[in-house]
Amino acid sequence: MADLSNFNPNSVGNPNNNIFGLPTSEEDARLVIVPVPWEVTVSYNAGTARAPDHLLNASLQVDLFDPEHKDAWKQGIYMRMPDKKILTKSDYLRKEAELYIKYISQGEAVENNKFMCKSLKEINAGSLFLNEWVYDQTSQLLRQNKLVGLLGGDHSTPFGFYKAIAEKYNEFGILQIDAHCDLREAYEGFIFSHASIMYNALEQIPQIKKLVQVGMRDFCDEEAEYIQNSNGRVAAFFDKDIKEQIYEAGSWGRVVDEIVNQLPQNVYISFDIDGLDPKLCPHTGTPVQGGFETDQVFYLFKKLLKSGRKIIGFDLNEVGVSQDEWDENVGARVLYKLCNLLIASNPQ
Repeated sequence: MADLSNFNPNSVGNPNNNIFGLPTSEEDARLVIVPVPWEVTVSYNAGTARAPDHLLNASLQVDLFDPEHKDAWKQGIYMRMPDKKILTKSDYLRKEAELYIKYISQGEAVENNKFMCKSLKEINAGSLFLNEWVYDQTSQLLRQNKLVGLLGGDHSTPFGFYKAIAEKYNEFGILQIDAHCDLREAYEGFIFSHASIMYNALEQIPQIKKLVQVGMRDFCDEEAEYIQNSNGRVAAFFDKDIKEQIYEAGSWGRVVDEIVNQLPQNVYISFDIDGLDPKLCPHTGTPVQGGFETDQVFYLFKKLLKSGRKIIGFDLNEVGVSQDEWDENVGARVLYKLCNLLIASNPQ
């Protein structure tokens, strides 16, 4: 444990310390956040690769007092510095991807263009490299009995973490907060696209026994059919259905009970920030009208924890960057809540 005798949690955040201004080292920390500055396959707005640096700065404005998880931070939260080599690789391949996406959006055939074939091959190889890098980083920490959270980047980033988690837990479910289903197969030709993360997870990681998706409001026929044909492995709570149930004299509490009841004992939380109302995340990669308030999602997490289920890890992705740092401030507070939940769900 870090020496907190001279640390004042009520004072201004110290930029010389780590995430949330905490004077914690990785060795002393119970929970380690792995930042992944990667956004190669984003389909619309870029910027999320630089979110970890921006969230680190914004986190200094987060008050440490959490009335539901008092003093969880004392167990130690530490974020590694974003790997500049990963960011450089992301920037290079992102430029390739932009040219490729522009090319196919004009209806051109990839196989007729050697440069585009080469770009697609490089991008898919880069994503495979990223998956292995994330797996190595997270599995190493899990072997040290650290609690682990992942901070993207786009939503393709946690695939390697899912594989690492699957080696520790024979069975688990994913609770996905998202505006999108992310169940497309090789979207735009990118095998590990941000829009394919849950498809890849379900197809390649059998330890994932259940995927419970909440808040989706922008998806395609292919994804709707995948859910329908999943034999119950995917449970979808669409934004429209949730809202209509509440409008017709229902309650969010009742919907939350239905969501939690779908989940197995071990639960991994995958939080795409665009699951929130876009007024809270206007610079996310693909904002969609509708969505949740943070309080609604935090209430869901509270009931999940109260149910006795175990939270085994999390990722937070698609936080945009902006001049006024609004997205980053919302993201930092979501990140802090996720950290406290993970610690609270794993008592020492």
